[in-house]
Parts: sequence; C-alpha cells; structure tokens
Amino acid sequence: MPTPTLLTIDGVRLTARRWQSASTPPATIVVVHGFSSSSQCPNVESLAERLNDEGFDVVTYDARGHGTSEGESTLGDHEQHDVAAAVMLARERTRDVVLVGASMGAIAALRYAATDDDLAGVVTVSCPSHWRLPRNVRGVLAAAMTRTRLGRRLTSRLVRVRVASHWTNPEPPAALVPRVRAPYAIVHGTEDRFIPVRDAIELHDAALTPTRIDIVAGLGHAFEPPSIEAVQRAVDWVLARHAPSLPA
Repeated sequence: MPTPTLLTIDGVRLTARRWQSASTPPATIVVVHGFSSSSQCPNVESLAERLNDEGFDVVTYDARGHGTSEGESTLGDHEQHDVAAAVMLARERTRDVVLVGASMGAIAALRYAATDDDLAGVVTVSCPSHWRLPRNVRGVLAAAMTRTRLGRRLTSRLVRVRVASHWTNPEPPAALVPRVRAPYAIVHGTEDRFIPVRDAIELHDAALTPTRIDIVAGLGHAFEPPSIEAVQRAVDWVLARHAPSLPA
C-alpha cells in the first residue's frame, strides 16, 4: 500500500495512506478522521477497505497534530489545508473526488469544500452545525479540554494530540454549507452523545445543493462500525447526482 507524504500550503508535512483499485476508479474517496483519531485507527481502516473493495481509490492521512504528522491541531480550521493536500493527491488518478469526514474531519471537509466547486460530493458524519456543546459532563469536559489553554496542554498529554494553544473561533459549519456546490450527504447517529441530531437537521436545512440526511439508529459518534453501510450509501448517492467530469 503506497504511503506518500503530503505537504500542505502552510508547510505542514502529513503522513498519508493510499488504497488503489486494480483498474481506473470511478472516483477517489478522501477519508478525513476526527479528533484524536488517525489513519491507523481500526474504524478508519475498516471504512477505507470497504470503499476500496467497492472499486474506489481511497486516501487517508494523519491530520496535523495527530499520529506521525507534523503541526498542531486547530480542531477543523487550518485542517482545511490538510484536506486540500489530500485532494491534490487523490486527483492524480481521477478528477472526481468525494470527501468523507467525521466530527473534526467533517468540519475540515466542509471548510475545504466551500472553496472547491469541482468536488464530486461531500459526506459528513457526526458534524456539528454551530459551536455549542451538550450540557452534560462530556460537553463540559470537551469544552475545558479544547477551549482553555490549560485544557489544551492536558489534552496533548492525555490523548497524544498536539493542540494549538488558541481557539481560532472560525465560521461554524452551518455558515459553510450554503457555499458547498457538490451533492452533500449527512450521516448522524441516534446515540451520538457529543452532537445532537438537531445539528444534522440544521445542516440539511442550510444546504443549497442536492442534500440527503440519514439518521442511523444505534450509531454513536464518528466512524463507528454502524456508520460504514451508511457512508457507502451516501457515497453512492452523491456520485449518482454528480455531473461526471468531461475529458480534457
């Protein structure tokens, strides 16, 4: 399996992985993992292998601050540059690229997708619509770990993610969705304890492009095993609604 290195526009080197199909693929899928995950995560690998089995090329990578990549995590903001580097690699074999991002990766995917009108599709899993957290212990802990200087230092030690010292307060996903021109599919779990289902509905309502929403019973957060079938359906759906690229 090829393991290229990506270089982002802001000079961060990322460790990547590439699954190539035996023949020319109908599209390349860029899988964008969530916070504290990596390209080596079993759930990410399972999804990549499933999509590759379906005939797609697949690109995964360690986001900045994660795994063996350089840089610091900005929780989905500057990660748009990571997505851009992965898309550039993906287009070496086929023009049509679908982004599949979960949680922080979904934020990064939307942030990039708002700048690229040539994507074949976008699929987000467990994506927030606005910067709000659930009023429970998990939500309070998540806020403390990501939005305070002390919390970010502790996060770096506990979950081995290098987190930038400042919260950048970027545009929320609901403000990005109207600028996405590719077909857009939303996957969300009924058992997600971090992001409520209402966020998925708000993203759906904000979209101006063909949009699908799939609320998956029993799915928790991000790329858990119950998401695989839903993501496969979502990828097929966006590609069915994408106008194929014309040959040069």
